[in-house]
Amino acid sequence: MIHLKDVTKIYKENNVLALDKVSLDIERGEFVFIVGTSGSGKSTLMKLLMHEEVATSGSIVVNGKDVTKLKPKEIPYLRRTLGVIFQDYRLLEDKTVYENVAFAMQVIEAPRRIMQRSVNTVLDIVGLREKFKSFPAQLSGGEQQRVAIARAIVNDPKIVIADEPTGNLDPETSWDIMDIFQRINAAGTTIVMATHDKTIVDQMQRRVIAIESGRIIRDEMRGVYSEEPPKPQSTFDKFFYR
Repeated sequence: MIHLKDVTKIYKENNVLALDKVSLDIERGEFVFIVGTSGSGKSTLMKLLMHEEVATSGSIVVNGKDVTKLKPKEIPYLRRTLGVIFQDYRLLEDKTVYENVAFAMQVIEAPRRIMQRSVNTVLDIVGLREKFKSFPAQLSGGEQQRVAIARAIVNDPKIVIADEPTGNLDPETSWDIMDIFQRINAAGTTIVMATHDKTIVDQMQRRVIAIESGRIIRDEMRGVYSEEPPKPQSTFDKFFYR
């Protein structure tokens, strides 16, 4: 599904080493959290997967395609196999909820009948069928993110890439959004999510890939956000629990 081998990314404009010989494999149907501090390289990794950035060296295979070797005319076809969700929603403000979601199908010239059925189906999944005529400015942040998710999955992508999808949301709304992601994953879609949300990562206990200074420092199934050293025992603990 996703295969990276010795991937290095250096930003030439400032000579910053963002990723340093990163190798990893993500299988079909996995739910993977990418974690790390700001500047660790996780956002660069996400951008490389969708060919928003190009690797300096190494190979990146997504859905059977080596994205490092794609011709410019092939890039849109790669992105049509992916669902991409951002922290800032990136909705079209002059279009309704229905039109925002349908836009992703118009790009691939889907028949109108199929488009209508698919848009209504995904709006049901995210719980926004009744707001199909609303504009983004009339929605809460959580509702806007639900529209973004619906748009990302309407073409039934094999992989969904989500970059900080709960970053602008309150905790309760964040969990509502994560419930949608879990249902999408349960239906067979691979989820790759970059996040700073420690609570969500720790409670969901999915695969966690931690990046620091451009390198993978930890890759765990049923992982947590960070590995904190155990707290030193107090004199009381040592006496009663020795």
